[in-house]
Amino acid sequence: MWEKLALTLPLIQAPMAGVATPALAAAVSNAGGLGSLGLGASTVEQARQMVAALKAQTRGPFNLNVFIHAAPQRDLAQELAWLKQASPVFEKFGATPPSALQEIYTSCLDNPDMVRLLVEERPAVVSFHFGVPSADLCTALKAEGILLLATATCVQEARLLEKAGIDAIIAQGFEAGGHRGMFDPQSPDDQLSTLVLTRLLVRACQVPIIAAGGIMDGYGVAAARASGAMAAQLGTAFIGCPESAADAAYRAALTGPGAYHTRMTPVISGRPARTLPNMFMEHFGERPAHQVPAYPVAYDAAKALHAAAKNHGEFGFAAQWAGQGAPLARTLPAAELVAVLMQEAGGVAL
Repeated sequence: MWEKLALTLPLIQAPMAGVATPALAAAVSNAGGLGSLGLGASTVEQARQMVAALKAQTRGPFNLNVFIHAAPQRDLAQELAWLKQASPVFEKFGATPPSALQEIYTSCLDNPDMVRLLVEERPAVVSFHFGVPSADLCTALKAEGILLLATATCVQEARLLEKAGIDAIIAQGFEAGGHRGMFDPQSPDDQLSTLVLTRLLVRACQVPIIAAGGIMDGYGVAAARASGAMAAQLGTAFIGCPESAADAAYRAALTGPGAYHTRMTPVISGRPARTLPNMFMEHFGERPAHQVPAYPVAYDAAKALHAAAKNHGEFGFAAQWAGQGAPLARTLPAAELVAVLMQEAGGVAL
C-alpha cells in the first residue's frame, strides 16, 4: 500500500478537523509523510476551498478525512434541559443561550455532495472516523484509485472494517486526543492502549495497521513500528506547529499544567473525546454519554458558550483536544518537526 503512495516516511499527520490546515498538511506531505485534512466539520464549499489550497502547496499524496457517525437520535426534552443548565454561564457573559440546539454538521453517509467532492478531487487517501463506510461509498472511492483508511478502537471494530474492504486500519489507543473513533459511543469501552491495540490488530487482521494515540516523538514512532504497525499517526504533536490553526489560548494551554491532566469526556460534543481540562467540563462535571445530548447536537451548546465567553476575553470554554502525551509537544515548523521525528526514530523508513 505505502509503495503506491510513494511516501518515504512511516508518518501520518492526523486530520484534526478545525486544527489541521492546508499549509500544515502540505508541509508534512512535502517532507515525505502523509499530510491530512479533516473535512468532517466543514461544508462542501469550505472543503473544496481547503482542498484547492492544499493542492496549490503540494504535489505529494494527502489524506482527506470524513466523519461517518450515525444520525443523532434527538431527545428534545434532554436538549432543553441541557440548555437550561448552561443558562447561568451564558448569563455570566451577558449572552442568551440558543432557544434550541442544532445538528451542526452531518455524517458523510448522509451527505452525497461531500461524497461527490471526494470522488472529484481524487485524493491519494480518504479516511473515516466513527464507523464503517457503506459498500457504495467504498466502491465509488476505490474506483478512483483512492486508498481507504478507517479508525478502530477494538478488535471487533477492526474486523468489521477489514470485511468492508478498508485498506489499512488506524488503531486508536485510549491515549489519543480528540474524539474516540468508537462506532457506538453508548457501548462499553475497553480503553485499550495504543501499543496493546496495535499488537492485537496486527495479529487479528490481514491489512496493515497504523498506530495512533499518545505518540509525540520519534521514539514513539519507532515503538509503533517495532510493535508491527506500518506507520504512526500523530496529531497533538503537530498542534504547536505555526501552520496549525490553533489559537494563542490553545497553544498556551498545551504548554501549561493542564497538559498533564487530559480527560476523556462526552460533555463537550456528545461523544467521548480527550481534551485539556476546561471550564465547560467543570460546569457539567463527569457524565456518561447517555446523559448528554447526542453528537454533534451537544457540540452546538459548547460552541455557542465558547463564543459568548470569548467575546468577553475568556477562552476557558474552548474545546482544546489533546492526547496524553501533550506535555511532550514542541513548537517547530512542521517540516522541521518531521525531520526531528525521523532523526529520533533512528532514521526508520518504509
